[in-house]
Amino acid sequence: MPTLDWIGKKAVVNHHREVPYRLLHCDSELSVGDPDAGNLLVQGDNLEALKALLPYYAGKVKCIYIDPPYNTGNEGWVYNDNVNSPEMKSWLGKVVGKEAEDLSRHDKWLCMMYPRLRLLREFLREDGVIFVSIDGHEIHHAKMLLDEIFSPGNHKNTIAVRRGIKSVQSQFEDIDSLSQGHEYILLYSRKAAVRLPKLMIGSDVEKPGKWDTFWRGTDRHTMRYPLFGHNPTTGQWRWEKKRTATAVKNYEEYKERDSGFTLDEWYIEHLAATNVKLDFVRQNDEGNVQYYVPPRCRKYQRELSSDNWMDLLLSGSETSFDTEKSVKIVQRVVSWLTSENDLILDSFAGSGTTGHAVLDLYKQDGGNRKFILVEMDKQIASDITAERLKRIINGYDKGGDPEKPVEGLGGGFRYCRLGTPLFNEFGDISEEVVFPALAAHVFFSETGSPLPQKVDGSSSFLGTLKDKAVYMLFSQSEQGFAREASGNVLTPAMLETLPPPPDGFEGLRVVYAEGCTVSAERLKEAGVIFKQIPYQIEGN
Repeated sequence: MPTLDWIGKKAVVNHHREVPYRLLHCDSELSVGDPDAGNLLVQGDNLEALKALLPYYAGKVKCIYIDPPYNTGNEGWVYNDNVNSPEMKSWLGKVVGKEAEDLSRHDKWLCMMYPRLRLLREFLREDGVIFVSIDGHEIHHAKMLLDEIFSPGNHKNTIAVRRGIKSVQSQFEDIDSLSQGHEYILLYSRKAAVRLPKLMIGSDVEKPGKWDTFWRGTDRHTMRYPLFGHNPTTGQWRWEKKRTATAVKNYEEYKERDSGFTLDEWYIEHLAATNVKLDFVRQNDEGNVQYYVPPRCRKYQRELSSDNWMDLLLSGSETSFDTEKSVKIVQRVVSWLTSENDLILDSFAGSGTTGHAVLDLYKQDGGNRKFILVEMDKQIASDITAERLKRIINGYDKGGDPEKPVEGLGGGFRYCRLGTPLFNEFGDISEEVVFPALAAHVFFSETGSPLPQKVDGSSSFLGTLKDKAVYMLFSQSEQGFAREASGNVLTPAMLETLPPPPDGFEGLRVVYAEGCTVSAERLKEAGVIFKQIPYQIEGN
C-alpha cells in the first residue's frame, strides 16, 4: 500500500501514547440546563482533551464529525488556518524538535492531525463512523492519512459538497475559467463490515432538512418564483421561497445602511442563479470560503450588537466565522447514521454547530442523542460556543427584543476545562486526583473500556469486563504511602472482605493498591492479581 511521509512524522506517530491523562474540571457557572443530560463542552487543546476523555468514552461514540483547519494559508480567520498559531508552534517545537523550524504548512498540518485522528479512532464503537470535512488544499493528504489510520477498506465514501462560484456573471463572462467549486466530506468506518443505511431522498429528506438544498444540481419548478422582477422559466433559485423571504428580511438592515446597494443586486450576483447549478456556499474574490454575505455588507458585521450577531449564528446566516458549517448538513449526517441514544463527538467544535444540530434533532424526532464538543480557544468556547448552546437550550429574545421570544429546546451541558495530569513528573499520582478520576483511568487501562457505572469510593469494586473484575484500594489523603490503617493495602483481612463480583462471573480479580501483604500463593489460590499503585497502572 502506498504510504505518506513528511518531515516530523516519526516524532508524532506514537505521540498520542505520550500525551498525559488529565483531570477534567466542570465549571457550574458556564454549564447550562440539566447537568445530567450527558452533553459536554470541553475547553482546551483537543489532543489533551481527547486523551482526558478516553477513559470515559473509549468505544462508545457512534459518530464523529470534525471540521479541522483547511490549511489554506490564510492567517486572518477566526481560526488560524495556516496551522501557525502560537499554540501550534509551541506544540510542534516540543514534539518535533528542531525539525519544526523547517516544516512546510503541509508538514505542520499532518503533524497536527495524525495524533488527533489516532485518538479519535479509539472513541468509535465497532459500528462507528467518522466524517472529516476538508477542501482541496489537504484532501489528498487527508485521504492518505485516514487510509493509514482507519485502513483503505474502511473508506465508505468521499462526499462532494458544492460550494458555488465567485459570481453568476463571471461564470458567463469567462466560461473557460476554473474555480474550486467543491469541499469534501471523507467518510470512514471503524470496521470494514459496517453497512451504511440507505440515504433517502424525496419526502424523507424533509426531516431534518432538505438535503438537495445543499447537494443539488436539479431543475425544479418548485424552486422558481418571481423575485426582484425576475421570473425564470428554467433552472432554479438557490433557496426555496420561504428561506429567501427570511434572507431578505435579515438583510433589510444592510440595505438601509448603504443607499448605493440594493438587495436584488446582492441576491442575483452572489446568492442565486437561473440555468446554472449553484450551491449553498460560494468562494469570495480572495479564494476563501464565505457564507451568505456579499463583500459590500461585510463592513457592517462588526457594528451588529451581540444579540443580533447571535441571531445570525442561530439562524445559519452570516457570521464572522468564515468556516461556519450549516446546521442542516450536520443534522443530516447525524440523523442518517445515528439513533436516538447515540453519542456524537466533535473535537474541532468552533461555534458549536454540531451541538446545535444534535439539540435540534432532539426536538424533531424526540431522540436522546448526546454530544461531546472540544474547543481550544478559551474566548470562543465561553463567549460563542457555550453562549450559542445556552440560547438554544434556554431560549432567547431575538435581537434582544422581549417581544420576539424564541423557545428553547431544553436539555443541558456541562462546561469543563482541562486540569492537571493524573501523574506528576515523578510518576506519582497528583495530589488533586480523587477516587472517581483514578478509578476511571485504572479500569480503562486494565480493560480498554470505560467504567460501566459511576463510583464514589464507597466500595473498592469498580466493575467487570469479560474475564476480569477490577478493584481499587485508594486513599487520597495517604497516596504515596502504603498504610493498612488507611485501607490502601491489600491485606489477608482485606482480601476476605472484597465485595464479590456479580453472580455468574468466572474470571480473575485484579486489585490495585498501594501495597500488598498477601503471599503469592494465597493470591493465586484466591484467583487474585495484585497491581501496585501507581507503578503498574498503564499510561503512567
